[in-house]
Amino acid sequence: MRRCARSRLSSTLIWAYELAFIRIAGDRLEFVRLISANARADAPPIVFLHEGLGSVSLWRDVPQLVADATGCEAIVYSRYGYGLSDPITAPRSVRYMHDEALVALPELLDALGIGRPVLFGHSDGGSIALIHAGGSGRPVAGVVVLAPHVMVEDVAVASIAAAKAAYETSDLKERLAKRHADVESAFRGWNDIWLHPDFRHWNIEEYLPGIACPILAIQGEQDEYGTMEQIDRIARVAARVATLKLGDCGHSAHRDQPQAVIAAVAGFVAALSAR
Repeated sequence: MRRCARSRLSSTLIWAYELAFIRIAGDRLEFVRLISANARADAPPIVFLHEGLGSVSLWRDVPQLVADATGCEAIVYSRYGYGLSDPITAPRSVRYMHDEALVALPELLDALGIGRPVLFGHSDGGSIALIHAGGSGRPVAGVVVLAPHVMVEDVAVASIAAAKAAYETSDLKERLAKRHADVESAFRGWNDIWLHPDFRHWNIEEYLPGIACPILAIQGEQDEYGTMEQIDRIARVAARVATLKLGDCGHSAHRDQPQAVIAAVAGFVAALSAR
């Protein structure tokens, strides 16, 4: 087990955690379990699912702040190809998020003894949370999604193409290398698939009617990777959906508007416990 420390969003605080590794579907993944000082026995565990270029460390202190605000245990992991988890070595399918939601995530939950979690997903992680909740047949207490994708929009493809240009011409690669042991694996495993012609037809709306648990869907008005149509489609089809639309907020609401996000999640979890 490796001891790590990361700077918090507030420069005066330090997020410290015990990093561990687990083998899932043949791959070694990094993960951490965070306990709140306000832990409640009836609080569901919250599993954090990161964005397309995310990792344990890129969440910064958000999981701990959410744990403290809700009394829930927080479980955070880096998917295959990201952070300190094993790098991607085989060609990736356009259904990689389905594979994560329906194969890897169930195995991880079982290995860690996690039942009926709240899934907290950002971007790709939000899509994975929705696929799992609607298609795995496993119990889920609730789903929180920040800037999820349920279909591919032109604005997302344009921004991802711009990210490719930045990766090849700016210091983006060096900055990402601080978060990923194999930065080339992490970037190409996300960028190449999103820019593949076949990915333009990717859509997960078929899973939304099957989601029985409550959903909190959050979207920033200035999101450079998606429009409000993403969470509006969730609200039109899924059974129990609350939406939060944030101004002065881009793709990462938990970084742009952390207080609003944490307050909304705390209220959402409190309602789940009351129910």
